[in-house]
Amino acid sequence: MTISIDPQDSNTKSLQPKGWLRYFSFSLDHKVIGIQYLVCGFLFYLIGGTLASAIRIELASPMSDFMPRDVYNQVLTLHGTIMIFLWIVPVVNGAFGNYLIPFYVGARDMAFPRLNAVAFWLIPPSGLMLVASYFVEGAAQAGWTAYPPLSITTPQSGQIIWIMSVLLLGGSSIFGGINFIATIIKLRRPGLKLMQLPMYCWAMLGTSLLVVLSTPVLAGTLILLSFDIVAHTGFFNPVLGGNVVVYQHLFWFYSHPAVYIMVLPAFGLVSEILPVHSRKPLFGYTTMVFSIMGIVVLGLVVWAHHMFTSGTPPWMRLFFTIATAFIAVPTGIKFFNWVATLWGGKISINSAMLFSCGFIINFVFGGITGVALAQVPFDIHVHDTYFVVAHFHYIVYGGTVFIIFSSIYHWFPKVTGKLMSEKLGILHFAITFVGFNLCFAPQHWLGLNGMPRRVAEYDPQFQFVNQISSVGALLMAISTIPFLINIFLSIKNGSDSGDNPWNALTPEWLTSSPPPVENWEGEAPLVEEPYGYGKTKTKEN
Repeated sequence: MTISIDPQDSNTKSLQPKGWLRYFSFSLDHKVIGIQYLVCGFLFYLIGGTLASAIRIELASPMSDFMPRDVYNQVLTLHGTIMIFLWIVPVVNGAFGNYLIPFYVGARDMAFPRLNAVAFWLIPPSGLMLVASYFVEGAAQAGWTAYPPLSITTPQSGQIIWIMSVLLLGGSSIFGGINFIATIIKLRRPGLKLMQLPMYCWAMLGTSLLVVLSTPVLAGTLILLSFDIVAHTGFFNPVLGGNVVVYQHLFWFYSHPAVYIMVLPAFGLVSEILPVHSRKPLFGYTTMVFSIMGIVVLGLVVWAHHMFTSGTPPWMRLFFTIATAFIAVPTGIKFFNWVATLWGGKISINSAMLFSCGFIINFVFGGITGVALAQVPFDIHVHDTYFVVAHFHYIVYGGTVFIIFSSIYHWFPKVTGKLMSEKLGILHFAITFVGFNLCFAPQHWLGLNGMPRRVAEYDPQFQFVNQISSVGALLMAISTIPFLINIFLSIKNGSDSGDNPWNALTPEWLTSSPPPVENWEGEAPLVEEPYGYGKTKTKEN
């Protein structure tokens, strides 16, 4: 089967609005769609961050005195859902994937440009629907996991809106995943082999496979849950003979791979950034490719380690403990590859590199606590405590969000032709890194000493540590200010970057900055060694 870009799509792109108006249009240009994903995701990040600040204000005191308990549950539900489905997943997949993948494979656009646009335009109404659900009577308050029977017995209107929003967001992910697989496999320029692709292509290929395999399971599960709520069926409702543990199996079959849907693209992005700013080839390319594929396979068989306290039989506990321990191996391989890439390099101390190194530190710490949680006795001790909250945030914020910021600093010149301020960037990193670790590192102690998560009230003995955590959250909120100032000042008055300010070798830097509508003026370059610094890399056909 051959896939090619419809010439009508190219003609349509040339007739679309120019300038800033194109970002509000149904654009077919993969670069415009990538920026739409990024800006839309960041707006929802600000909303999710505001909700996180409200949570930390509430937890600064042991009593429920900032907001009522049901409102706290609603805020907690919205915060988790927004940060996962409207910020991290759309940005690391949709934003950077759309912008970079066609460059990396030597294509003019994605395989299905119209489907690509539809995938993005499902997100704004889904997000607005989700936020609006907070304002209806009976807003969703069962958490981002929506476990029954809580999601069935609490007020129903908000929960149904929540389900509809997540279903639309899941559809967007599936459309994007199909598009990335087709683009990477079928649109590579002639002469470009799979094992010559930049690492982000492999990360997105693995991620897209996980999306296509696991997201439909979540969709079906939520549809059955909606039947229980609206039609009073008995799929998961124990009063009617339903099985709540079956819901957990189905939910986590998607939601643990969802962790890799968030972090695998981050693995690919950091693998693009480190070689450029250390002036060294990416260490162990082949082992990194196989480790990504290993994570994809193992990521589908570790879901029940979330359920060690759900009546899981001993044989199943043993299997999922072993599987979870095994998945640490390919992840560890990538860590050593990144460290070896840095070792002996000519490292540039800039914002992109600092956030990438911060990612490595945070993610390793989160990975160590993840291995601990895979052990049944320890997991039973800290299950549903703040130890799990700390671990999860070290993975998804300390890992993925740090790489989102690193990637913005790295590719900002590509998109705008302007350089960002390094002084403001380093200030942004310093406040973020200190605030993040001050917020979440103490939560390990809280969890080890038994403070439960997802509740607004707690034992007064935990107040001081919670206040430290809340100060860290305040610093994280403040860190957004220099970042936004940097973005606006750089767009308006930033220094011209030139076409390739980092002297990078990957294909996106071998055209003008910003790029033309069709990516290159002539034929796409053939880059056989995207990390071969000090060698002959590029040739034109």
